[in-house]
Amino acid sequence: MASITLHDVTKRYRDGTIAVDAVSLDVADGELVVLVGPSGCGKTTLLNMVAGLEDVTDGTIAIDGRVINELAPGQRNIAMVFQSYALYPHMTVRGNMAFPLELAGMDADAIRTRVEETAAMLDLTEHLDRRPAHLSGGQRQRVAMGRAIVRRPRAFLMDEPLSNLDPLLRVQMRRQVANIQRTLGVTTLYVTHDQTEAMTLGDRVVVMRRGIVQQVGTPQTLYDTPRNLFVAGFIGSPSMNFVPGAIENGLLYSPLGVLPLTDVLPGRNVTDDGVILGIRPEHLRIADGDDAAGVDVDVTAVETLGSDTYAYFTLRRDPDAATRFDDVLRRAREADIGLAETAPGAENALVARLSAATHVRPGATIPLRYDPRRLHVFDASSGDRTG
Repeated sequence: MASITLHDVTKRYRDGTIAVDAVSLDVADGELVVLVGPSGCGKTTLLNMVAGLEDVTDGTIAIDGRVINELAPGQRNIAMVFQSYALYPHMTVRGNMAFPLELAGMDADAIRTRVEETAAMLDLTEHLDRRPAHLSGGQRQRVAMGRAIVRRPRAFLMDEPLSNLDPLLRVQMRRQVANIQRTLGVTTLYVTHDQTEAMTLGDRVVVMRRGIVQQVGTPQTLYDTPRNLFVAGFIGSPSMNFVPGAIENGLLYSPLGVLPLTDVLPGRNVTDDGVILGIRPEHLRIADGDDAAGVDVDVTAVETLGSDTYAYFTLRRDPDAATRFDDVLRRAREADIGLAETAPGAENALVARLSAATHVRPGATIPLRYDPRRLHVFDASSGDRTG
């Protein structure tokens, strides 16, 4: 297998557009790393540069320490699985999987053995003599994966391979991809725009925005300690709630209430008077007689999912503080730190992820509570994490 090293990799087009901006990343031998971000963030372009389908403007890409910038795609011994299945319609499953081995001049008996072993791994044995038109979407995707696996490549590159599948099949295939990668131990770079897919699949996740890596870490690290507001809003479902806040005389003021700063940032001396506060929907709850921090809110909509209840609500505006909070939001928007991308229009409309046993109705006023230590604090000008 192989390690993949990217050092200051940049892709700049002739019109000056920078699709990937000085990305550095080390992918360990056997590791599954997921590139995630909104459409246009550069994740597929980066994958294509590793595959050799896009030229590298600046920087280097190395496999096991050998720079491969000038190598043709066929010389890199990397297998790629695309969003479209890209199967040959006139060939059977067996023919599609055997084709790259035939091009490599492998012995017919060896080809048959390897194809049948791979088909058994992917539950495709009974479909080997069928053509793609007679397969389901999930079966076609497994054939595309099988065609990559039979080559025994040094690394897999996967570009949103599950995006064409229905939700239930995506979940099933996600598990299968993880099991196959774990069984083979092949170094894998996986691209998706689906943060749930990224969190459940990746050993580590790379969050990208506008060609720049925002944070690299384990799924739990990204969830617990997002480096900036964009990562905080992109990781997690439903997305993190954001509200403006202001710090004055050791107190943190926000539509969520007034808190001693030491309750939110113990041991930290923060003087910046403009912040964005984030709290995840699952860290909000209805008061149960305790004295935890919180506010009364007006429920606008309720979604019952069986296992959870999502309650959407609006925060009541304090006329005395509204102008100051609006100014913080204005600064955050002008700074272009990702607030609108991760939680469009959500500054005054939030969501709580409650127990399925919770019974709330639209139009009700409920006492919403939270643990101040669960609050995330971001600088309103830079978007960087403060606490």
